[in-house]
Amino acid sequence: MDEHFKLLVSIYSNGINRKYDCANESRPGVVSELLSPEEAAQKVLVVAGKIPQMTVLGIAGPGDPLANPDKTFKTFELINSQAPDIKLCLSTNGLMLPDYVDRIKELNVDHVTITINMVDPEIGAKIYPWVHYKRKRYRGIEAARILHERQMEGLELLREADILCKVNSVLIPGVNDHHLPEVNKAIRERGAFIHNIMPLISAPEHGTHFGLNGQRGPTSKELKEVQDKCSGNMKMMRHCRQCRADAVGLLGEDRSQEFTKDKFMEMTPEYDLEQRQEVHQGIEQTREQLEAAKQELETFDLELTGEKMLLAVATKGGGIVNQHFGHAKEFQIYEVDGRKVEFVGHRKVDHFCQMFY
Repeated sequence: MDEHFKLLVSIYSNGINRKYDCANESRPGVVSELLSPEEAAQKVLVVAGKIPQMTVLGIAGPGDPLANPDKTFKTFELINSQAPDIKLCLSTNGLMLPDYVDRIKELNVDHVTITINMVDPEIGAKIYPWVHYKRKRYRGIEAARILHERQMEGLELLREADILCKVNSVLIPGVNDHHLPEVNKAIRERGAFIHNIMPLISAPEHGTHFGLNGQRGPTSKELKEVQDKCSGNMKMMRHCRQCRADAVGLLGEDRSQEFTKDKFMEMTPEYDLEQRQEVHQGIEQTREQLEAAKQELETFDLELTGEKMLLAVATKGGGIVNQHFGHAKEFQIYEVDGRKVEFVGHRKVDHFCQMFY
């Protein structure tokens, strides 16, 4: 989820690696329940009424939303007609994307996220054991080549259609860590506006292929080094929390358990467009004030040492240091050198002040 309040819905699809009833587990692909388009629309309207800060609806799986495009697009149609102020986004592996760019454009989808982990099929064969395309299963390098070509075609078609595209890449040590700068270059040339390089989640208890085969995830240092190499002329996303496929909320604040199916189906939507617009105007004003404060800080004449250091900040959000470190569930990490301040990531922590919980 980005800095906007986002809702992800999990519609019925033909995806893989589904995992249900995992309320306490937070990672991509995990959901507690799947929804029909009508149920998804009900959930969106309920959440939008209860939490007017919500600005973005994303369909992110489990599996790939374009494996069942009819239900995905039906959901978007319902939201467009009933909640026109909500931005729509779609996450996909890109295999079927070229076939549906025109439809995505018709539905006014704000941006599309493609997961691209390689541009070299030989490396791709180490990541994807097979690809099911046009009712046939392909394996090895041939499978990776098909996926790569379809991803690049989809990315170029999105640019031609003037649809924003964010690219996610999963950093897998020893597999694609040294290759991701090539991925970054390829997607930048084809119009992607932001690159999100995420760490592989490989704990064995998750039951993933890499987890069961002992593949480790990257350290925080390794992740930062690759992100720094790829930052260049392209915006690098560093605040990703790798949300569940049915997450509701702000970064680090998943409220999905407040809106489970048994609850929201019994609720009457209280969607109020005028009220939501007023809330969004207030949020934008606050954002402008924070930006003005940042600009003012840049006018200070500070003595530069050239030495960089990392600082950990406890915050509840809003760009403010406003949380006791003992109550923090995570720290935001910034790199500073006396003048420049850059956000580099976040670190989850256990509660220090246990007496309050």
